[in-house]
Amino acid sequence: MSILVGIAGGTGSGKTSFAHELLDRVGPERCVTIAQDAYYKDGSALTPEARAALNYDHPDAFDTSLLVQDLRDLKAGRPVPWLTYDHALYSRRVLPDPLSPRPVILLEGILILAEEPLRRMMDIKLFIDTDSDVRILRRLRRDLKERGRSFDSVERQYLDSVRPMHLEFVEPSKRYADLIVPEGAENEVALEAVVARVRAMLRQSA
Repeated sequence: MSILVGIAGGTGSGKTSFAHELLDRVGPERCVTIAQDAYYKDGSALTPEARAALNYDHPDAFDTSLLVQDLRDLKAGRPVPWLTYDHALYSRRVLPDPLSPRPVILLEGILILAEEPLRRMMDIKLFIDTDSDVRILRRLRRDLKERGRSFDSVERQYLDSVRPMHLEFVEPSKRYADLIVPEGAENEVALEAVVARVRAMLRQSA
C-alpha cells in the first residue's frame, strides 16, 4: 500500500512548490503527484451563463468520488487515468499516459482536508499556511501571465468566490492537519521533518 501525503492550503499558498520539494527529496522514482484541480467537474456542455456562474473554490466543483476511487486504485497498486482540466474550455481531459502507482502519493489541493473521505485515506495531512497578501499577489501574477486573465476578472473572482470560500471551507480545514507549515517550501525545518517521516514510513513498509 502506498503512503498518501495530503498537501492543502489556500490559493497561492505554495502547495505545488512544497509537493515538488518533497518529490525531489524523497525521489521522483518513488512518488506520484495528483492535483485536486485535475478533478474539477467537466463543464464543457454547460451554457455560457452556467459557465460564468461556476464557483471553482466550492467543494461541489470537484468530482471527489472519482478522486477517492483513483486514490484507492493507486494505493492498491493499480494505474489510473492521468487527468487534467482545461480552464479555457471548461473541460476535463485524459492525458495519453496513465499514472503509475508509486510508494508515495502526493495529493495537493485547496480543499482536500475539507473532504472527510479524502482525509480518511491520508497518512500525513499538511496545511501550507501563507499570509493572504502573499497568496493574492501570487494568484494575480499566475492568472494574468499564465491564464491570460484581465485584472478586473481576477479581482471580481477573488472577491466573489475565492476569498469567501477560503474563509468558509479552506481556512477551517486547517484544524485537520497533522502539521501546519508556515511559508511552504521556504520552511526548511518542516520540509526535512516531513521527508524524514516519509522515509521512516517507507522503511517500515518495506
